[in-house]
Amino acid sequence: MKNTNNNTKLILLHPYIQKQGSSNRLWLLAFISLFTIAFLVTLIYTRESTSITTATSSIIASTTPVSGLGSAPLPATVINTLLHYAAKSNETYHMQYSDLKPISDVLRKCSSPCNFLIFGLTQETLLWKALNHNGKTVFIDENRYYAAYIEEKHPEIDAYDVQYTTKRSEMKELIASAKEQVGNECKPVQNLLFSDCKLGLNDLPNHVYEVDWDVILVDGPRGDWPDAPGRMSAIFTAGVLARSKKGGSSKTHVFVHDFFGEVEKVCGNEFLCKENLVEATYTLGHYVLEKMDKSSVQYCKSSGASSST
Repeated sequence: MKNTNNNTKLILLHPYIQKQGSSNRLWLLAFISLFTIAFLVTLIYTRESTSITTATSSIIASTTPVSGLGSAPLPATVINTLLHYAAKSNETYHMQYSDLKPISDVLRKCSSPCNFLIFGLTQETLLWKALNHNGKTVFIDENRYYAAYIEEKHPEIDAYDVQYTTKRSEMKELIASAKEQVGNECKPVQNLLFSDCKLGLNDLPNHVYEVDWDVILVDGPRGDWPDAPGRMSAIFTAGVLARSKKGGSSKTHVFVHDFFGEVEKVCGNEFLCKENLVEATYTLGHYVLEKMDKSSVQYCKSSGASSST
């Protein structure tokens, strides 16, 4: 028995056996550790991916307009704030609040989307774009370099340049010529793209003639000296575009800024007509024109209107 016990003792304490047992346990421990680390890494990665996906979905949901809200008009408080700061501008040639408000009111009541055409890039350019929220706003200016500059600085602005061939000093002759050609090239209802009327602008982008404009503002071109283009062509073109509408509202609001000027008043009376003048201040004339039949050969219906030929 003693020998047996000794042999047993030798077997239990044999160094090789002890080494093998320790090695196996180390390998097992290492395997469990690696498995645990891999499991934790997978769990963390899965949770982070889920969080990112959820956050991204939340951002997309928050930035995607709900049906019907994308075309909602600007709140009255936003409009009033824009008008307030525009009227308080330190710029020399900016509109007064009394001129801004009537135009803003018409844009606010305009059916959405509203089509707004402006002759002249002015201090109010960004304001008009903002007030006609979700609508189509197009600017026409005589200075090709300034139009390009505005579009580069403000890509959201849709501006085009036009070459005026008129001179302010020739106003009376141009009006007389338009009256003589009222049944031909200078019809009150026509597509000016194909017209040779001296007062008609026929080199605007094609799509400008195809849009049914709801509001037109004449605030350009320049007319401060005899050889300046004057606003004869802009006013005449506004009248033709308003009368030649094919769809949309039958009425077009035409505003003429700097209404104290001779060109603005005389051409307004001739081509927009006194009978259509709904409101006038020293600086702003507001006309409302109805679309007319294509066979019409009179600009105005009143006794002082152009006679038919």
